[in-house]
Amino acid sequence: MLTDDTPALFLRTNSVPISIMKTMKKLLTLKLAFLLSLTFAFAQTKMAASSASKMTVDSVFQNYYEATGGQALWDSIDTYAMKRSYRSNSSADYDAEIYVSMADQAMSKSKIILKRNFIYAVKGSEGWLKIPLGSYDKVTKYQVKDLSQSEQESMRFEMYDLLVPFVNYKNRGLVATLVGAEKMDGVDVYQVELQGKGVKYNLYFDAKTGLLLREKKAHAGEVTTIDYSNYKKSNFGIMYPATLVQTSSKDKTKVSITSELAVNQTIDPEYFKR
Repeated sequence: MLTDDTPALFLRTNSVPISIMKTMKKLLTLKLAFLLSLTFAFAQTKMAASSASKMTVDSVFQNYYEATGGQALWDSIDTYAMKRSYRSNSSADYDAEIYVSMADQAMSKSKIILKRNFIYAVKGSEGWLKIPLGSYDKVTKYQVKDLSQSEQESMRFEMYDLLVPFVNYKNRGLVATLVGAEKMDGVDVYQVELQGKGVKYNLYFDAKTGLLLREKKAHAGEVTTIDYSNYKKSNFGIMYPATLVQTSSKDKTKVSITSELAVNQTIDPEYFKR
């Protein structure tokens, strides 16, 4: 039987259910927000996976070319010169001047150690080393000796490696495989394996920028890891990494390298003479 006290009694007896309903509403809101965040994360993961599944080796390489100046510029490289400094805070520190003619398959690399200039060169099927004689403050004379086949092979790889190892890779007999998408130091990357006779590269490209971040090269029983950064624009318009950190599996020493690139400038033919 209802009385005048019924409404007040009803409210008092139902004050707890109302409180519970408010709490349940908050919990449902939190749960919905959590489910939405999971759905969003899943969608992002699915989109990333879909994007990765559409990538190919050549599209990874193409992204790099586009990020560093465009395919047309890369295709028009005839010669290049490079100055480098190698520093590990040891007596092994040196500077280098490098000259390359792609058409002649020729490369000259001067290693300047304690003001003395040791010149390594390959051209065609030949390779030689010029060793300075006498004091550095006098006119330099050189003793010339042949480079071993292994040394020549290393320089012919280096001719391309100094730019990027996948330049013209198919015509050079190299095979490239897309390993897949992964995380490297918190960055989304695509890993590519590039392999040829006696050499294997593992290359890691930033998935967003397309730039090459790391290279691992296995050759002649040694694994060399190079981290690339500080990309700069050359005189020709091609972007290149001006700062590198190199580590060898042999001595574990970290070598800091600074680099400066010039493309398609006239190179004196004397650099490629024995």
